[in-house]
Amino acid sequence: MANGNSKILTAEQEMQLRKPIDDYVGGIQDKIDSLRADGTDKIVALQGMMDDTKRDRTLTKGEKDNRIAALRGELEKAKAVEAKNKGEISKLISDAENYLKAHFDKEYYQPVVESCAQEKAAAKEKYQRKVQELDKEHQQNMSKLSDHQEVKDEKYVYRNRLFDAKMELQKDLQQIKDRKHAAYTWKYHLIDLLRMSKFTFMETRAQKWENYKYTFNRRDFLLRNGLYIAIVLIFIVLCIITPIIKGSPLLTYNNVLNILQQASPRMFLALGVAALILLAGTDLSIGRMVGMGMTTATIIMHQGINTGGVFGHIFDFTSVPAAAKVILALVMCVLFCTFFTTIAGFFTAKFKMHPFISTMANMLVIFGLVTYATKGVSFGAIEPTIPNMIIPKINGFPTIILWAIAAIAIVWFIWNKTTFGKNLYAVGGNPEAASVSGISVFAVTVGAFVLAGILYGFGSWLECLRMVGSGSAAYGQGWEMDAIAACVVGGVSFTGGIGKISGVVVGVFIFTALTYSLTILGIDTNLQFVFSGIIILVAVTLDCLKYVQKK
Repeated sequence: MANGNSKILTAEQEMQLRKPIDDYVGGIQDKIDSLRADGTDKIVALQGMMDDTKRDRTLTKGEKDNRIAALRGELEKAKAVEAKNKGEISKLISDAENYLKAHFDKEYYQPVVESCAQEKAAAKEKYQRKVQELDKEHQQNMSKLSDHQEVKDEKYVYRNRLFDAKMELQKDLQQIKDRKHAAYTWKYHLIDLLRMSKFTFMETRAQKWENYKYTFNRRDFLLRNGLYIAIVLIFIVLCIITPIIKGSPLLTYNNVLNILQQASPRMFLALGVAALILLAGTDLSIGRMVGMGMTTATIIMHQGINTGGVFGHIFDFTSVPAAAKVILALVMCVLFCTFFTTIAGFFTAKFKMHPFISTMANMLVIFGLVTYATKGVSFGAIEPTIPNMIIPKINGFPTIILWAIAAIAIVWFIWNKTTFGKNLYAVGGNPEAASVSGISVFAVTVGAFVLAGILYGFGSWLECLRMVGSGSAAYGQGWEMDAIAACVVGGVSFTGGIGKISGVVVGVFIFTALTYSLTILGIDTNLQFVFSGIIILVAVTLDCLKYVQKK
């Protein structure tokens, strides 16, 4: 130990504590390495040589076959050696691991932890003494000064010295943190060598938790999660006051299912616009897309002959089978929505038009056409048997939720596992760099709009089934704000190239649950808009702060 009763370790003392462990486990590691030399190590080398031979274009097919055959012969011998030494290697690994369990924490890691705790306390005491010294010196200097400029200069120097002292403290604390983290990870470094990077589930979780604690930053954490924490607190308050005001709990099984059911069609819309926001764009026409899709689906799946017409023509689908109506309604919803989003995408990509303008034009055109064609009337209900065919409730569970889950899975796969998804992030992050690297910005932009149109079509079709019709041009008004807000709250950044599907899902649930909760409490719809506006403002503010911090 360092001095008297102090448990602060010097670097040399720490190495002395670790030396017996390194010697014992290192000796076992040397034995294992020698056993692996003609077995496992040789297998890895031979497999690499076989892969290189297969890719070697300077060799003829016959030469490749001969070399690969020779390498396979050596590979079989190496595998035989590996199998022969497997039992002995396992015993050696077990011996080393048992030694680590018995000695590492007790004889090395815990003394280091105690040392770091005392070092941390000593660093803070040193900082406090420095602050007191600076304060005393500052007061003495101030008492000697009378000139305004000199006083101002002294205060400036004093603040700079305080800042330097604080930076010195932060440096010391970081060094202590690094030392403790290095001591913790040394055990896993030894296990990594013993097992060739094979860890158990619990060991992997332990390392991830340690890395999280090591890299944790309070300011970054609050920037990323502050809004979610605030919303959770709001929900807790709502859950407390709802039974008091309404006499019934808020978080019941039925209420949760109702929230998920309402969120399902909106999930399609949010997933659609999320890709456009990822490209640093947006879509103002979502609500009108929903109105167009609802109207189209209601007309096709209407119960009996339609009472209203389209450009004066009355449609009659009564002779069409129910299943055919459902499919036709879905196809038409997707076609109409995709047609208009493709137009917006073309103008955005071809003429570098901001999506705000191209989608606003779409919004006006769609609303004008649908309202003019239908005279703005509502087309009533669809056949009541159709929703039970497509989104039945099984033991009270609304299967419409499964449609949303499927959409989430598909879009997640597109974003994360396809070339288009990777290009989407690249173009959103830096379109110029993406273009230079060979990515077609035009194709990616139009593709994102097409994907959005398909999702809008599905979403409006599902909403029609959920509401059993009632399609009109005015339906869906304001839904674009909900979809965009859900994405922003979920962390899809308007700066482009940043966002996850999980964030979009969370954002949709947050807004749907908040609206549902406030409605149960009887809060006026106009005040609900106020809540939504505040949440959006806070979410975008946090997003801007994160962007500024990265810059």
